[in-house]
Amino acid sequence: MGKNVLITGGTGFIGRYLTEKLLERDYTVSILSRNSKQNTDRVSYYIWDVDTQKIEEAAVSNADYIIHLAGENITAKRWTSKRKKEIKESRTKSTQLIYDTLKKLNKKVEVFVSASGIGYYGALNGEGICTESTLPANDFVGTVCQEWEQSADLITSLGIRTVKIRTGLVLGKDEGILKKLNVLFKNGLGSALGSGKQYVPWIHILDLSMMYIAALENKKMIGPYNATINDSTTNAIFCKSLALSYGYVIWLPRVPAFILRLYFGELAAIVLTGRRVSSDKIKKQGFRFQFKNLNSTLKSLRK
Repeated sequence: MGKNVLITGGTGFIGRYLTEKLLERDYTVSILSRNSKQNTDRVSYYIWDVDTQKIEEAAVSNADYIIHLAGENITAKRWTSKRKKEIKESRTKSTQLIYDTLKKLNKKVEVFVSASGIGYYGALNGEGICTESTLPANDFVGTVCQEWEQSADLITSLGIRTVKIRTGLVLGKDEGILKKLNVLFKNGLGSALGSGKQYVPWIHILDLSMMYIAALENKKMIGPYNATINDSTTNAIFCKSLALSYGYVIWLPRVPAFILRLYFGELAAIVLTGRRVSSDKIKKQGFRFQFKNLNSTLKSLRK
């Protein structure tokens, strides 16, 4: 039986897909969940509660690797003060719980791979290309990602190789952002947002999953890696390509920025801003993206 990968956030969109790919490569998978679930031959479920800092320790003691995906969805609700606190603490407190458990058990996994986001570079617009050495922004999104990654450094302090995957817009078949957009675009109601000039760094769910697996298997991978395609896709280009995948040309005007701000509040910054992000660092580790063309990627996700 293969080595065991413990995944937090394993029941979400990325976690489910990643689990499938790990099983295909003969790993076994353990998933930390807030609710009990039925185990299978190769997937085991364990309970944890981040708020009370409780965890079934067997999940950690049996793990060879840990992939940490857990965190409140940053786009699910308006950013009230309470919501902002939930978003930050769901990431930092969950990492703290893993750290405390590893330390208590004197457990040393082979690698700890933490999710992060290209939001590290801020909810800003700009022409410069962000690399892993670009400084974090001091806005809300940048601060969340920075504190998220700093919490992962706790694991590094235990002498465990730590990798941080800064993820862009993840594309999956009727999952994630496409699940929301398809409702409009399939009915011919799609349009660009704001100026439409904001960049939209994206990645196919398969490439993202394989990047996580590469982080497990490639011992040279340490620190942050950007998980995006750097093809200068803007919001206008993305929306045009999505409409074309449904066989039509966008006819509606762009949604004005002030409308989005009225509806979403501060959260509108997520869709009204965007920066170019380089993926050169992961490529230098030998990683090859399978989905590099936006048009063909979106068409493949319609099948």
